[in-house]
Amino acid sequence: MRISDDRYNRDRQRLDIAMHFIRHEARTHTIRQWTGLTDDRIRKLYRSYLQDGGFRLARHRGKSPQQAAFFLRSVRLRHEAGALAGLCCLVGVLERHQGRAGSAPLACVTRAAALCQAYDVYRAIVAAPGISFEHAVLLVNALARGSELALDDCHGCGALLVVDSLALRPARCVLCTGEDPRRVPACNNAHSARPAP
Repeated sequence: MRISDDRYNRDRQRLDIAMHFIRHEARTHTIRQWTGLTDDRIRKLYRSYLQDGGFRLARHRGKSPQQAAFFLRSVRLRHEAGALAGLCCLVGVLERHQGRAGSAPLACVTRAAALCQAYDVYRAIVAAPGISFEHAVLLVNALARGSELALDDCHGCGALLVVDSLALRPARCVLCTGEDPRRVPACNNAHSARPAP
């Protein structure tokens, strides 16, 4: 009886997480990757619980965002990415010091629940957030890989920052550089988006 109870609880948790991902407008591929549910099961969940319940959510098609440089395009996005990454570290989605080779897979139900928790808090504390849930998944994956983005401390105040893994300049936060995130335009080149020391 205990084995069936455990299995029921695991299945229920996967369905709950899938619903949370759907509410955040995650793509089917992303939901499948983090929950292990089939595409057919995810589509049925969407139809039965959201469409039949009167809810209308966008169902994004195509590939998920893949450009990690997105988070370095502007001061505001760098600032928000640092805040979201800090929340992900607090709830256990990310480790402060990466280098995940040989560790458990990042995409799992336990981390999926923690990712939803971190993203919900991020949306609650940031007015007009610039990072979608799909971009939050990209951020977590990019930081876990460490080849494009990394976590670093501001050399001025010690704040947690998301930085270019190949950057040569010391990392500095918005407050230490004196940049105003509302006035700095977006930049297409990730390397030139790094704040000056």
